[in-house]
Amino acid sequence: MTKKADIGLVGLAVMGENLVLNMESKDFTVAVFNRTTAKVDDFMEGRGKGKNFIGCHTIEELIENLAAPRKIMLMVKAGAPVDSFIDMVAPHLDKGDIIIDGGNSHFPDTIRRTTKLEEMGLLYIGTGVSGGEEGALLGPSIMPGGSPQAWEAVKPIFQSISAKVDDGSPCCEWVGNDGAGHYVKMVHNGIEYGDMQMICEAYNLMKNGLGMDVPQMQKVFSDWNDGELDSYLIEITKDILAVNDPETGVPVVDVILDTAGQKGTGKWTSQSALDLGAPAPTIAEAVFARCLSAVKDERVAASKVLSGPVADFDCNEAAFVEDIRKALYASKICSYAQGYQLMKLAAAEYGWDLNYGEIALMWRGGCIIRARFLGDIKTAFDKKPDLANLLLDDFFKNIIDECQDAWRKVVATAALNGIPVPAFSSALCYYDSYRSEVLPANLLQAQRDYFGAHTYERVDKARGEFFHTAWTENSGNTTSSTYVV
Repeated sequence: MTKKADIGLVGLAVMGENLVLNMESKDFTVAVFNRTTAKVDDFMEGRGKGKNFIGCHTIEELIENLAAPRKIMLMVKAGAPVDSFIDMVAPHLDKGDIIIDGGNSHFPDTIRRTTKLEEMGLLYIGTGVSGGEEGALLGPSIMPGGSPQAWEAVKPIFQSISAKVDDGSPCCEWVGNDGAGHYVKMVHNGIEYGDMQMICEAYNLMKNGLGMDVPQMQKVFSDWNDGELDSYLIEITKDILAVNDPETGVPVVDVILDTAGQKGTGKWTSQSALDLGAPAPTIAEAVFARCLSAVKDERVAASKVLSGPVADFDCNEAAFVEDIRKALYASKICSYAQGYQLMKLAAAEYGWDLNYGEIALMWRGGCIIRARFLGDIKTAFDKKPDLANLLLDDFFKNIIDECQDAWRKVVATAALNGIPVPAFSSALCYYDSYRSEVLPANLLQAQRDYFGAHTYERVDKARGEFFHTAWTENSGNTTSSTYVV
């Protein structure tokens, strides 16, 4: 009798193909299906030849080849295609079978799908998978959430194929109910947006402020990757800057058009922050920076009519490069702090019991934002699980104290020289706002009360008591009930 597969996968694009190769290398048998069935044949005759794969040409054939409880992982485009495949697969499954969505689905969709399938007697997992093509093949970070009863069935597979940290712990653990896994992956991607933008700002300051050439900048990023900023994104940046274009002979980075794309997860993170009232300005600025880059033609036209200073950094190059490093480090901490604040508010809103130290561990290896200091984030939350903000942990507070003079100098110098640093500056404003006992929101609330009778609280009265001033002779006593903090 032919052995049945441990898991089935739908969608043999880059991520799907590499994930199944990873699974098979860990001694799991995988049944594979693709809507364009020629891809199945190509795979079975190519990278999958002679290995423990079962090629399937129909959904029915895929399901017939799965051991119970059946586990089917979808690696298809987020949105309608996921719902379409769920509708194709679900009628053929039995109670307790499991459907897994491994794409970048929006978490409200995952909440909806979990509820729908549980009502049908099926189990559902929405899992974030981070690490790109190489991570999928060699060990990604995996962030599963959904139906808790499904975890024990998929845990051996997911933890086997995931990246491992130095002590062997897998970068994969159960995140929480319904959409929790995809939410954590969404925040991961939002932080990724911030990290990438901050690295680009450091590059821009060196290039257009200090006038450094690409080999000089490549050396800087290489040095940074050997220190506190050791991370995947710094590592690939130094690799990128080392590659020359074979056609022109100049660095490839210099022939790439300065218009950035995006798939929407950074936007979702910013939208969720706004919905929950979470301060995440650095992530939002990174999204807006991509939006601004996209209006290339407008920027070219504007550059010919709008004036500004000519960049002229009168400083010691090596010293200012070190200032940029410190600004990058401090800004990065603030970006992660914002992401963790957002997850804490989401956990309260959606009833998730998130383990923030475990999330840091899951991000410690395999994923795009993996970085040395994620170990320090895990330590911070292990030490104090209810930590309100990373900035309040002694380790991170000390780093900010050490870096902030350089950070302020970099932001000020950039502003004086007309070099945009939206992520650096928004992170600094976030830090300064968070450490402020008093903000000018008292005047803002007075304005709201003046034009809309929105009321206000008083510094000399208990919190929760609301007051209204008759600002003009036309003011009445009726007040609005829309006061929200």
